[in-house]
Amino acid sequence: MNAPRTTARQAHNSDWLDHAIRAGLVAYGVVHLLVGWLALQLAFGEKEDSASNSGALHYLAQQPLGGFLVWMIAVGMLFLVVWRLLEFGFGYRDESDDKKRWRKRATSLGKAVIYGAIGWSAVQVATGSGGGGGTDSTTAKIMNLPGGQLMVGAIGLAIIGYGVSLVVRGWTEKFREHLDAQGQAGQDGSAYVLMGKVGYIAKGVAIAIVGGLFCYAAITHDAKKSGGLDQALQTVLEQPFGPVLLTAIAIGIAAYGVFCFARAKHLSR
Repeated sequence: MNAPRTTARQAHNSDWLDHAIRAGLVAYGVVHLLVGWLALQLAFGEKEDSASNSGALHYLAQQPLGGFLVWMIAVGMLFLVVWRLLEFGFGYRDESDDKKRWRKRATSLGKAVIYGAIGWSAVQVATGSGGGGGTDSTTAKIMNLPGGQLMVGAIGLAIIGYGVSLVVRGWTEKFREHLDAQGQAGQDGSAYVLMGKVGYIAKGVAIAIVGGLFCYAAITHDAKKSGGLDQALQTVLEQPFGPVLLTAIAIGIAAYGVFCFARAKHLSR
C-alpha cells in the first residue's frame, strides 16, 4: 500500500524531476514571450493572432518547425503538471503550520490546472483540433446554471485575487525564493530580479483585468462581456493612453518569460 506513495515521494525529490521542471519552465517562458510579442503588435495596431496563450501557440505553429515546437511546449507543460501534482501530494512537509501547508498545496494544484490548460491547448493546436466555443460561450453555459450568475462573479473575484497576489509577489520580490543564491547575485542576479518584478506585476495586472471582465459579465448578466487575456488587453487598448499602457504590459509579460528562463537556470524548489 505504501510502495506507490514512497515512489511518488522519491520522484518528487529526484534529480530527473529538476531537469523536467527546467524544460517545462523554458516552454512556459516561450509562451509568455510570444504573448508579449502579440500584445505589442496589438498595441501598434499590427495584430493578426490573438494575444493569449492559445493565440501564441497558433502563432508558433505557423513558424518553421512550428508543429514540433508546439508539441515540445505540450510536453513541457506536462512536466510542470507532474511537478505541481507531486508538490500537491507530497510537498511542503517541512511546513509546521497545517493551514499554510494545505494552502500552499492548494496553490500547487491550481497551478497544475493552469499548466494543464496550456498543455491541452498546445495539443489541440498541434493536432488541428482547436477552435469552437471560447470564453464567452463557456461563461454562458455557467450563467445558465442555477446560481450561475453568482458562480461567474465568484470566478471573477477569484481571478482578480490571483492577479493581485501576483502583483504583491512582484512588488515585494517574494519570487526571489524561486532562484538559488547564484541566481540572485551580481549583475545577472539583479537583472533576473528586475525581470521578475516587472513580469509578475504586469502579468498580475493583466489577469486582474480578466477577472474584472468576468465580474462585469456577472453584474450585467451578459456572458459576452467576459473574456480571456486577449479581450482584457483589448480593454486596456481602448483606455486613454491605451497603446502606451498596453506596450508596458506587453513588455512586462515578455519580462516574465525571461524570468522563467532564469528560473530554469537557477532553479530553487
